[in-house]
Amino acid sequence: SNPPPFFAMLLPENIEGKLQFDKIRQAVTSFCLTGIGAELTQAMTFADDQTLVELMAQRTQQMIEVLSDYDDFPAAEHPDIRESLKRIRIEGLYLAEEELLSLLVILRTSDAMLSFFAQTPDDELLALKDLAQELTPFPLIAKAIDRILDPHGTIRDNASPQLADIRHQIKVQEVEANRRLNAIMRRAQAEGLVDPDASIAIRDGVAAIPVVAANKRSLDGIVVDESATGRTAFIQPAEVVAINSRLRELHNEERREIIKILKEISSNIRPYAPDIIHSAEVLGQLDFLRAKALYADKIHGIVPRIDPEPGLFLSGARHPILMEQLATQGKSVVPLNVELVAPQSRMLVISGPNAGGKSVCLQTVGLLQYMFQCGLPIPAHEESRLCVFRNLFIDIGDNQSMDNDLSTYSSHLLAMKNFLRGADERTLLLIDEFGTGTEPLLGGAIAQSVLAELNNKQAFGVLTTHYTNLKHFASQTPGLVNGAMTFDVHKIEPLFTLHIGQPGSSFAFEIARKIGLPEQILQNAKEQMGQDNAEYDRNLRQIVRDKHYWEQKRQNVKENDKKLADVLQRYNDMLEGAKAERKAIIAKAKAEANDLLAAANKQIENTIRQIKESQAEKERTKQARQQFDEFRAQAEQQTNENDADIDRKIEQIKRRQQRQKDRQRDKAANPSDAATSAPQKEVPEAPIAVGDMVCIDGDTNRVAQIVALKANEATISLGSLVSTIKLQRLKRVSRSAAKQNATGRKVGIDYSNVAQTVREKKLNFKSEIDVRGMRADEALTQVGQLVDEAIMCEAPQIRILHGKGNGILRVQIQQYLNSIPFIANVHDEDVRFGGAGITVAEFN
Repeated sequence: SNPPPFFAMLLPENIEGKLQFDKIRQAVTSFCLTGIGAELTQAMTFADDQTLVELMAQRTQQMIEVLSDYDDFPAAEHPDIRESLKRIRIEGLYLAEEELLSLLVILRTSDAMLSFFAQTPDDELLALKDLAQELTPFPLIAKAIDRILDPHGTIRDNASPQLADIRHQIKVQEVEANRRLNAIMRRAQAEGLVDPDASIAIRDGVAAIPVVAANKRSLDGIVVDESATGRTAFIQPAEVVAINSRLRELHNEERREIIKILKEISSNIRPYAPDIIHSAEVLGQLDFLRAKALYADKIHGIVPRIDPEPGLFLSGARHPILMEQLATQGKSVVPLNVELVAPQSRMLVISGPNAGGKSVCLQTVGLLQYMFQCGLPIPAHEESRLCVFRNLFIDIGDNQSMDNDLSTYSSHLLAMKNFLRGADERTLLLIDEFGTGTEPLLGGAIAQSVLAELNNKQAFGVLTTHYTNLKHFASQTPGLVNGAMTFDVHKIEPLFTLHIGQPGSSFAFEIARKIGLPEQILQNAKEQMGQDNAEYDRNLRQIVRDKHYWEQKRQNVKENDKKLADVLQRYNDMLEGAKAERKAIIAKAKAEANDLLAAANKQIENTIRQIKESQAEKERTKQARQQFDEFRAQAEQQTNENDADIDRKIEQIKRRQQRQKDRQRDKAANPSDAATSAPQKEVPEAPIAVGDMVCIDGDTNRVAQIVALKANEATISLGSLVSTIKLQRLKRVSRSAAKQNATGRKVGIDYSNVAQTVREKKLNFKSEIDVRGMRADEALTQVGQLVDEAIMCEAPQIRILHGKGNGILRVQIQQYLNSIPFIANVHDEDVRFGGAGITVAEFN
């Protein structure tokens, strides 16, 4: 009959030593703060219950999140006091001061832990909160301990009235003893009994005077000690003996009172000892979880996802111990990818050269699976998935035993026997150098039979081998899959990378040739191994070479595809940018055209105003207005018509403008126009008022109109320019003289040049001016010209650099700017860009 199935088996018994898990356990223990946490670390073991493994994984993951997201997790170091609490269950026994201090740390840590989890969001860290809810707060006990114990673990003086009185008496007696001892010391030195440079010594806990041995009879007291040479005797004076005797009595009374206090508080703690022990154990579990989270940070570990179906998928897996060893040498571990999936690839047969990483691959899979089922994080990528296996069987290394008279091969066969008895669909097998230890042909045949039976039992596993028959068998049998450790055939060195899906060559001849074995010996070996085996090994090597070649090709194609995609994306971005820029340019051109029309409109309106002010004929004004309207209508159509149509209409406008200029010249030359021939006269002296025509400093060729008056200054309009000037520099002229002056200038409007003039103004316009060092009237003239040009160019603002000085020029400029209706706001520049030394004017 078949033997009963084995459940939850770990083979061999020293499996942790085989996997080097004891080093992992030691590393985790080093992060523990509590004795209970260290004890739990030493006690952790392989768990085969999926619910328990899921709970451990969940709590570990949440503790990793706590240490990552929170800086105030209340972890505290304290010893294990469970035995002390169990001891005081017996009436009359009590906790010592240091035990009370440890208990106080535990109680305070429990309160802090409850407070910490209470402050976290309700829907987070649920598994840890369930554990923390088992903590019991004992605020009254903590308060009682704190009342009698200071932070150093010493009973406070005020722990009881009796203790306070006893310690007061002790201090009095100690002061008196010191006073008398010092007095006797000084007297003995004066009498020559003691050396002048001697001092009071402490012998056997007693203060004594060092007296020369020859004089020891001269000092009344008790000899408590002598020097090694016998030349000095240490004497406790008789006067001090009585005081020290009293001190001993007081110290005994102090100790009795302290014990009384400790018994009293221990009696109060005794009923709650079981609950306190449980809280200490919960804190130990949290400390154990914290140690696992810290270890995860050290190895860059993760908690893998748990797959309910049998199998495993390790991505980027690294052996934690090897990783740490190589890090000290400045090297890194080559990550490992292994996937075992039912039913097509449950068992992986790895082949390849010696020292190529086969055994490391095997140990990595076994160690990480063992760590996972012990509740520890593993060094791998986050997409890794592991299931909970019931059995873990490994056969790694030499298990020969002199006690049991087992050879190496016998020990392997015994392991295979046990594996065959216990293997099932929830078993993970790890077998290194499968079938070795005996004659290759026979060992390979037995190994193939064992492998077939293990496959029939639907077990999972990773095996390493050099046997060709096992490679053939794996490639032809469902459930088995070949794997190869890669090898650089050019450098003749392993690459430590696992490729699944093909067998690997041992590269024995290449390695032997690199070492320097004679070529004749290698040739003879090839002849002896037979044509079939030689062809098979050569084909394997060729496959490796071809695979390496095509892998490089594939990588190059992948890189080129990526570069091509990047270039395509860059050109698409440039095309989209060009389209957007084209739209922006067109929109800007249209906006500039509209701005140009608006500026031309202002210029024409200003010209018409001048014509009206010069009392020109209504007919001429009407004609000028009509010409302007036609010009504007034609200009507004420019953005919607083609170039030929635009040129044609511009020519029409120019011809009409030329005819109008000819008519205006004829009318200007008509002598019947009395207004144009009237001589200029000065107006009799009278106060200048708004609307009067004036000239500047007697220059009758520059006639302006008063726009505004303020104190002794006037704002004048001279053509398109507006300026402020002192009244004493102005003289009134008659309107006939002003008309003559105006008609003496060219009145006709050259519409063909308006747009070009405004465009040039805009291109060359500068919104800033520097008037430092100018007189006020000169500066105001310059500012007025800048304002006129800014209005023409529709500038949003102007900046006048006048300096700080006494502030007089600043005040006058700002007063002038505030009087101009086109200006909305006048203010000092920002302190970062000049402050009160620069005035900024913003236009409507």
